[in-house]
Amino acid sequence: MNSIFSIARIFIVVMLLTACNNNNNKKTEPTEATPATKEKGVTAMKAKTILFFGNSLTAAYGLDDPAKGFAGLIQKRIDSLKMDYKVINGGVSGETSSGGNSRVDWILKQHVDVFVLELGGNDGLRGIPVKETKKNLQAILNKVKAKYPDAKLVLAGMQMPPSMGKQYTTDFKNVYTDLAKTNDLTLIPFLLQGVGGEAKFNQQDGIHPTVEGHKMIAETVWKYLEPIL
Repeated sequence: MNSIFSIARIFIVVMLLTACNNNNNKKTEPTEATPATKEKGVTAMKAKTILFFGNSLTAAYGLDDPAKGFAGLIQKRIDSLKMDYKVINGGVSGETSSGGNSRVDWILKQHVDVFVLELGGNDGLRGIPVKETKKNLQAILNKVKAKYPDAKLVLAGMQMPPSMGKQYTTDFKNVYTDLAKTNDLTLIPFLLQGVGGEAKFNQQDGIHPTVEGHKMIAETVWKYLEPIL
């Protein structure tokens, strides 16, 4: 666990990822973060697709426009660089690894060139055995690889607070590093680096990132995403 976060604040961040907006945990159409840039000679049909598949963090919970979330900001960055990629936001608030495994087949009906998996935090909060979380995340990755073998995979890591116990927090963190090695994918060690537990980067609930918080997350994501685009 990054030492800059207070234990209490990190616990709140992780705890409420599950509690937030569980009523929204439904199958919803994934949305384009923002319209892809249509430069001369570039069409939406030819644009490669980056799918962000996750929970309330990906869904930009609490913002008045999902395009202001980190996935939308990635699209904005891509557009400014005139890169031929279209971002699809497949985030659902309250999603667990099990829920994601059930949902992924449906969302993979659209073509995917880059798959960014952001799940597992809610599992940790509920104390779900790390073996189960790992199994579900691996199953999701397997389904992506089976349908789109050429797709590039990115895994957004999460961490648990020390209050969950040293063994659990260590095992949970290792789920992501182990999956990264097993699947030879790109790992973002901690998605909330510099944001989790920092009041100035979170909404009034102290949990969900503000626009400024999402800007920081976007910078973290871009650091690992840019090299594979």
